[in-house]
Amino acid sequence: MKIRILAATFALLAGTFATSAFAQSASTTFDVTLTITSVCTIDTPAATDVAFGSHPSTATAIEAVGQLNVNCTPGTAYAIALDAGLNAGGGGIASRAMANNGDLVPYQLYQDAGRSIVWGDTIDTNTVAGIGNGAVQQFPVYGLVPSANFPAASYVDTVTATITY
Repeated sequence: MKIRILAATFALLAGTFATSAFAQSASTTFDVTLTITSVCTIDTPAATDVAFGSHPSTATAIEAVGQLNVNCTPGTAYAIALDAGLNAGGGGIASRAMANNGDLVPYQLYQDAGRSIVWGDTIDTNTVAGIGNGAVQQFPVYGLVPSANFPAASYVDTVTATITY
């Protein structure tokens, strides 16, 4: 009987110490943070050329289509600009031209398949605007050579596409 009373007393004391050791608490809060910055790329996958191909010098209204690929952070507004190219001279985008040894063949780049909206480099005027969705967005670049009535040769120009976000 003495052992039972001793055991009961020990159990009671152990419970009292265990309860009182964890009877109080304190708490705090902390933040979990992440800063995501906007980003846009215009080169992955690479742009496809506006390649007009081969045509006789009598050809007119030669059309071609290239493509730009843009990938921007979701919700990021952007504008895509195309400069006048390397051979435009002082006329800006209105005088785009492909060159070969001083000979120039005029051409133009457009935002639309009807080739009525020139694609330029003045934001909010003649650039293409969009909003990123986190995936690659494709933008066709429509080209037009009004006339091929120039010396037989291969002509080239380099246009720079820039995305501003």
